[in-house]
Amino acid sequence: MSPLLLLIIILCYFSVLMVISHFASRHIRDTTFFDGDRQSPWFLVAFGMIGSGISAVSLVSIPGNVGNNNLHYFQFILGTVVGYLFIAFVLTPIYYKLKLVSIYTYLNIRFGKVSYKTGSLFFLVSQSFGAALRLLLSIKILQYAFFDKLHTPYYVTIIVVLILIWLYTNKSGIKTIVWTDALQSFFLISVIVISILAIKNSLNLSLSEMTEAIAHHPYARIFDWDIHSGSNFFKQFVSGLLITVALVGLDQSMMQKTLTVRNSKDARKNVLTFSFFIAFAQTLFLALGVLIYIYAERNGINLLRQDGRFVNTDELYPLLTLNYFGKIGAVAFLIGIVASTFASIDSCIAALTTAFSYDFMNIETKPPDVRKKIKTRVLIGVNIVMFLIVITFWNSKGAIINTIFKTAGYTYGPILGLYMTGLFSKIKFREKWVPVACVSAALLTWIMNGYFIRAFNFDFGFMNIFVNALLTILFLFIIKKRN
Repeated sequence: MSPLLLLIIILCYFSVLMVISHFASRHIRDTTFFDGDRQSPWFLVAFGMIGSGISAVSLVSIPGNVGNNNLHYFQFILGTVVGYLFIAFVLTPIYYKLKLVSIYTYLNIRFGKVSYKTGSLFFLVSQSFGAALRLLLSIKILQYAFFDKLHTPYYVTIIVVLILIWLYTNKSGIKTIVWTDALQSFFLISVIVISILAIKNSLNLSLSEMTEAIAHHPYARIFDWDIHSGSNFFKQFVSGLLITVALVGLDQSMMQKTLTVRNSKDARKNVLTFSFFIAFAQTLFLALGVLIYIYAERNGINLLRQDGRFVNTDELYPLLTLNYFGKIGAVAFLIGIVASTFASIDSCIAALTTAFSYDFMNIETKPPDVRKKIKTRVLIGVNIVMFLIVITFWNSKGAIINTIFKTAGYTYGPILGLYMTGLFSKIKFREKWVPVACVSAALLTWIMNGYFIRAFNFDFGFMNIFVNALLTILFLFIIKKRN
């Protein structure tokens, strides 16, 4: 495909985002970047959150990972549904009752300043790495499809993408993102449908034949009852529940959009509607995953294996769409990658800026002109950190979605433990020990997981977030204040 054509597509797409940003940036206040003036339509927010919840990682990793893990990820999806119910009926009303902008302010109200700073710091570390890894995968695809042909160094590509996101989000932040993400979610869903239809047509299958081919394929196994496996049903279901609560309900980037909705009732509708959207989209990804392996098998495409497992599964879907599915499929895929990149990274950057500004810079106590300076400086700092992390992990291999969820288990586990202790107990801590308790829980989880794998061939898998949160709660009770 012509690099010129791809450049025109990217520029046209970005121009649309700038037009949306222009209209969204009118009549803004000094706090609009952070709270969106709390006037966002709930259905629009729910639909737009698809892009943030999926990202290019899900678009590429979930289908590719089917070759090694079958449809076991569906067990995880089932757990997420329960997690969204908890977010809608427990967490969201609390955030609205306390009128929070940074959701970690809850920890300050419930426990004190040290717990508050600790929870926010764990989020900043978690989100920085998670967002950077998602950006990394997107940049690799754009580099392979477009920028390599122009002999553009990858570090220049990273800078270009970050600058583009800056241009349309700098003024009104989350208010713009709510609208641009809705557009980007539409393109993201479209690319899934177009890819499925492209494979169906290229294999000369009817809709019923395609469904049957997916259902009867060896990779179409959903449930794994092997207790030693990292993809065991109970591990996947419980981790799906907990990771959803942690990565959505206790994540500033996801909840910040929900908190731009007018009231708690509409915010609950937003979360429940989004849960349906995201579960449906991820199920389509799994179906697409089986299809791309069927396509590779029937067209004699040799896939690299090592120790009986496919290697670099994240590269399979981009390889097929850019080389085998025709121009429409390739163009749709690239638009989907651009859309998912912008939709997931823009909200992460806004959330990191919000959390640091409110939790560490006390921006709400400053006069308007000082607020603007703080926001700008923090925003620049966040972009620099993202750039450095992507550069550091550029040569990483494997399915990035697994890396993200495993990392989240260690970094979001203490946040989950803090919130569960706050919500379901009345204890107070000797606060100076809270950071030690949280770091110790994460470190001990990592040590225990390695030991169980070596000694018992038992992998915690995504369940490390459960172990981590449980250890955090245990340590918090050890350091509680005595009556």
